[in-house]
Formats: sequence, structure tokens, C-alpha cells
Amino acid sequence: MAGSCLPILGAVLLAPVLPRMQEHFEGVPGNAALVPLVLTVPALSLALLAPYAGVIVDRLGRKRLLVVATLGYTLFGTVPLWLDSLPGIVVSRVLLGIAEAAVMTCCTTLIGDYYTGRIRDRYLALQTMCASASATVFFVCGGALGAISWRAPFWLYAVGLLLAPAMARVLPAPAPGAERVAKQEPVEAERWPFPVRRMAGLCLLTVFGAVVFYAVPVEMSYLLDDLGVASTGVIGAVTAIASAATVVGSIVFTRLADRPLRRLPALFSLCAAGFLVMGTAESLPVLITGAVLNCVGTGLLLPSLLTLAMSRLDFADRGRGTGLWTAAFFLGEFVCPLVLLGGKGVLGDLASAVGLLGLVTLLVSAALLPFTRRTTRRELRQHAPEQP
Repeated sequence: MAGSCLPILGAVLLAPVLPRMQEHFEGVPGNAALVPLVLTVPALSLALLAPYAGVIVDRLGRKRLLVVATLGYTLFGTVPLWLDSLPGIVVSRVLLGIAEAAVMTCCTTLIGDYYTGRIRDRYLALQTMCASASATVFFVCGGALGAISWRAPFWLYAVGLLLAPAMARVLPAPAPGAERVAKQEPVEAERWPFPVRRMAGLCLLTVFGAVVFYAVPVEMSYLLDDLGVASTGVIGAVTAIASAATVVGSIVFTRLADRPLRRLPALFSLCAAGFLVMGTAESLPVLITGAVLNCVGTGLLLPSLLTLAMSRLDFADRGRGTGLWTAAFFLGEFVCPLVLLGGKGVLGDLASAVGLLGLVTLLVSAALLPFTRRTTRRELRQHAPEQP
């Protein structure tokens, strides 16, 4: 769970200090574009390289790669403490994204290796809970350390030096046959080819799901500013409330029955309702209500998508499949602000862009209904008693 939080640290830690970095590198050509890249480029790097990390995971092993990548995470994450070159810092962030791709892929793959059934679902939900809660903690830490210096938040990347030895000592090496023994199935040879068709549609849906997931954390401060809320205390409190709602959604997920595919239309509809309320909000309480609705939905949505992906993968191809899913999710994180910025450019304001995203989310929910009904009919036929 701690390893799963490391990519979140990279995504939110530096947000509070970007203005101070902008001032420090004011004389550097292209600083207006390069400084924001310091925050966003790890997510893009992770999205592009996670599939390759998945291939390496399947070939070299999960645990060994996780320990090495966690050490690399600390190395590349702390390099900006000593660099005074803005392009050099951006390059170090690209390398950080490579390490994050390996860490996230390994952590999620190991959850699939160690656990099955409802226990696995609960650990995937716990992963979402930890990531959501850590985002708020890291944002606060970044702001507090940023008051000292814009470089100070980079010291937090040294946490990898504590995690890597613990991972090496505590985590057991997964065995290919463990899952099948738990299911009372025979151990078979590695299945080939990789199930591309089963994962392609799910990965595409995950990209959109990530856009939905990150819309509130990324854009909430701008929506509050449009309402005239300038207090950093209020902005922090609203962000904390939204994160808490995501955690609540993840907790509710652990209480639900299986069959995540059947839940997806309802979950996307709940997220859409939150967007529509936010898009029409003219007061702070209404905006918070919409954010809570949306974040409860995303807290349910993310583990549902991940559980669905895990259910389609065996041990032999779980690393590759998890890498593809991770790439899809972080690609959605990267394009989320670009999507809303484009909507704002067309419609004139951010609230309208959020409302439009709500309408698109409703359309996606409606498009999923035929697939869920088809799955339900198939399950009924499989469980129907045989006729003499």
C-alpha cells in the first residue's frame, strides 16, 4: 500500500511550489512551459512506459523489480535538490516517471498474485483509499515544505530508502501456482498469446475513467476561484472533503458483491450527477455537494475498473495486463486538464466544461448498459439448471 502511494506523491507534491519555481527560473528560456512539465511529465512518462514495465515484471519477477525501482524512485526524485538546470530537472522527472511505472505496476500485480476473490477486491479498494488519502497528506506536506524553499519538498522522495529494505525483507516471492491452488485448478503452462481483445476495451474505458477521477482534484481550486473563494484554508478544506468522499466510496466498494461490470453504468451515472451539480453551482455549498457526489462515485469506480482488469488476467500475463491498465489510467490523468482546458476554451468557462464532461459521462454510462445486460444473460445461462 505504501508503494502504491509513491506515484501519487510525484503527482501532487510540487503543485504548491510551482509559482516559486517559476520565479526562480524566470530568466530561463521557455520556463513558462518547462516549469509545469516538472509536475506533469512523470505521469506522461509513466503512461508511456508502464506497458514495458509490465513485460519486464513478467520476465524478471515482481519483487526484485519493485525493490530496484523504489531505490531508483529515491535517486531520481531527489536529484532536483542539487540541480540548478531547469531542463535537467525536467529530465530527472522523466526518469522518475519510469521508476513510478515499475513501482505501480509491481504493486498492483503483487496484489493480484497474493490474493484472490473478495480479499483481492478489498485490497484493490484499500489501494484506492490509500492513494486518495495520501494525495491530501502530500499536498499539505508540499505546501508546508514549500514555505521553506521550493526545493524542500523534493526531500520527501527519500522515503524510498526506508521502503525498499522493508519490501525486500517482508514481501514473499509470488508463486505461479499459488492462485490456481487456491482455486483448486491444475497448474498449466503459460497461456499465449496475451488477451489483447479482452483488455483493449477496458483500457480505453480506464482512460476515460481516469479523466473522471482526476477532474475534481485537478480543477477544484480553479472552480473555487471562479466562485470568489481565495482563502487557502477553505480550498484545503474542500479538497480534504473531496478526498474523504473518495475514501468513503472505496469503503463502500468492499461491501458490495462481485460482478463489477454490472455496476459500471450506475457508477458513471453517479459521477456524472456530481459533474452536473458542480457545473451549475453558484454557491460554495452546492459546489461541495457536487464534488462529494462525484468523488463517492470515483471511489467506487476506480477499484471496480481495476478488479475487472484483474479478473481477466492469469499469473503468466498479469504483469503485462497490469502495466497496460496502469498506462491507461495515468494517460487519463495526464490528459484530464487538457480535456477540461479545451472545453473551457470552447464554452467560455470551466464550470461549463465540467458540466459538459458530466453529459459525456452520462453517454458513456448509457453505452455500457448493453454490455452489462449481455453479461447478465450469459451468467444466467451458465447457472441455469440443465434440462433433461
